[in-house]
Amino acid sequence: MEKHASTWPALPYAQWADTCATLHMWTQIVGKIQLALAPPVNHWWHVTFHVTPRGLATRAMPYAGGCCEIAFDFVDHRLVIETSDGSSQSLALEPQSVADFYAKLMQLLRDMGIDVRIWPMPVEVLSPVRFDLDTAHHSYDHSSVERWWLATLKVHEVFEAFRGEFIGKSSPVHFFWGSFDLAVTRFNGRKAPPREGADAMTREAYSYEVISVGFWPGTAGMSDAAFYAYAAPEPEGFAAERLQPAPAFYSTDFKEFLLNYEDVRTAASPRDALLAFARSAYAAGAQRGAWDPDLLRLNR
Repeated sequence: MEKHASTWPALPYAQWADTCATLHMWTQIVGKIQLALAPPVNHWWHVTFHVTPRGLATRAMPYAGGCCEIAFDFVDHRLVIETSDGSSQSLALEPQSVADFYAKLMQLLRDMGIDVRIWPMPVEVLSPVRFDLDTAHHSYDHSSVERWWLATLKVHEVFEAFRGEFIGKSSPVHFFWGSFDLAVTRFNGRKAPPREGADAMTREAYSYEVISVGFWPGTAGMSDAAFYAYAAPEPEGFAAERLQPAPAFYSTDFKEFLLNYEDVRTAASPRDALLAFARSAYAAGAQRGAWDPDLLRLNR
């Protein structure tokens, strides 16, 4: 991986769609292990991954009187399992089916004395296939993963700066393996109206009013990576706002503002462009939603 690259890498989704889909399923397997082991936290924050200098990792998860952590290392391309008793095992991140990855990881956990059972069905994807039966997804291109990871690190840095401008309740900058995106969410402390027909996970995630900004690497039906921003519940007039930078637009299909990653990557200052998007999205949602202006710290 190129060290400390000054430019933001190109991320054409078509060039790594198969690798992305496979990696998405691998992260879901690890995420479901964390869901099974970690104590619950509001808004499902206990199941998200945090960013490390080398990849993505679970939190320290309790088991058998100790704790363990599982980390994706995108520098050496290994999945690393470490425990509080000093043991460590790893699994190569290389071309292999989801079914093979699942079988190897669960066996490795059993060998380390970590007894965990998960529901082996993916979530938040179309036409899900059980992990232990999925042989269709088997791609892993090192260079593609490294480009995506470099972009994620750069986005993480900007999101952390954005998070630091807010003195109210805020989520960590964290990675959601269900939707395969990096996000940060601000809260104003007010309970949100109940979401009719929503499942239990969605009801808890949006139990309080929020403004959220995130980044995902692309998906079927949306060609390339993009940033998003939304307010939930969406205040009247929010969709009509004009955000910065100019290429940002409101998607009636997604019910959120979008900004193509390529427009940020090619901007004179990608960092400034992304900050402008996040700040203007928050300003629009906070003004339309009558948020307390004292929640924003303007020491930029």
